[in-house]
Amino acid sequence: MLSKTEKYLFKKKLEELKSIRGQHTELISLYIPPNRRISDVMAHLRDEYSQSSNIKSKQTRKNVLSAIESIMARLRYFKEPPPNGMVFFVGMVGEPPKLVAEIVEPPIPINIYLYRCDSQFYLEPLERLLEEKDVYGLLLIDRREATIGFLTGSRIEMAAYMTSRVPGKHKKGGQSQRRFERLTEIAAHEWFTKVGEKANQLFLEKKNLKGILVGGPGPTKREFVNGNYLDYRIKKKIIGFYDTGYTDEYGLRELVSSASTDLEQMDIIRDKKLMQKFLNEIKKNSGLAIYGEKEVRKALEMGAVEVVMVSDALEKYKIRAKCKSCGYEVNGIFEKVDLTCPHCSIPMGILERKDIVEEYAELAEKSSAEFEIIGRESEEGEILYKAFGGIAGILRYKIE
Repeated sequence: MLSKTEKYLFKKKLEELKSIRGQHTELISLYIPPNRRISDVMAHLRDEYSQSSNIKSKQTRKNVLSAIESIMARLRYFKEPPPNGMVFFVGMVGEPPKLVAEIVEPPIPINIYLYRCDSQFYLEPLERLLEEKDVYGLLLIDRREATIGFLTGSRIEMAAYMTSRVPGKHKKGGQSQRRFERLTEIAAHEWFTKVGEKANQLFLEKKNLKGILVGGPGPTKREFVNGNYLDYRIKKKIIGFYDTGYTDEYGLRELVSSASTDLEQMDIIRDKKLMQKFLNEIKKNSGLAIYGEKEVRKALEMGAVEVVMVSDALEKYKIRAKCKSCGYEVNGIFEKVDLTCPHCSIPMGILERKDIVEEYAELAEKSSAEFEIIGRESEEGEILYKAFGGIAGILRYKIE
């Protein structure tokens, strides 16, 4: 199973590759599973090279042939594929054209062999590896409205919102009261049937549905579930019933929070608890809460950090670069990868580059600090990113 850091870095690499575009169908994606012989791949590439020699466009032909040559040159260093296989992404990009050549080792084994030449890299098989395995269904209901949603990792999404026509309370008595009560129960039955049909549809078609949380004010939620409105397969997945004050989109967050004990291992609950602890230390003015790049880095190097939290929305890199013309060098944290020499106004050559999240993960490991990536999709992730610059920590002890 991937750690949050590994998943984050893999996702960032795919996003980087996804942003690359070729002028024509000249970007090559080559998927090699672990059981494929390198000699067979080389034979296939020689065949592709021969066929590509017939491409009419001189520039496209030249770019495709250069890409195939690059892959074949790199393949000669391998006696066999790595344990999880490997994927080549190679092609000429930009103006003037520059060769992009990336070899990605998937985090888990791939089982397809595929060669594709297109105007963009083919990433779908790798993107599927990032899909969250555990998904929880969320159902809120009372006699006025109902909301259905999903909890995936730390992301809460609303899938459906419905309102009812069930009459409210009245002050009539006698026969009018009994007739009104019958009409109310008929309307409630129709309402429950409507919600049940929608919930069955959404929950049954959802892959990897691990469980379902049911919430709402009062006894209506149990009345609904105990009735014959939900498919038996859905009923078997119900984890528990939770009291919430709302049954709209806001209630979905309230439901997840109420179910925190049952979802102890879910990312959103862990993120919430960490951020609440951090915010409490700030309120107490205990000196144990710290935030900001320089402050957290210094505390990590001292070994004073118990847990460090980094937002997955950070777009910063630790870069060492040098100008090929005048020799000017830089070494620091930057928000973009493409650096220009301030003296020569030309692109600088990148000597080293590391995502800042990876940088802090390594610092945390060296000092035995707990490291957490907080997703920005959650409320806590938004607070960390906007209010505290995306990097914060809780200290083991106060530092001056």
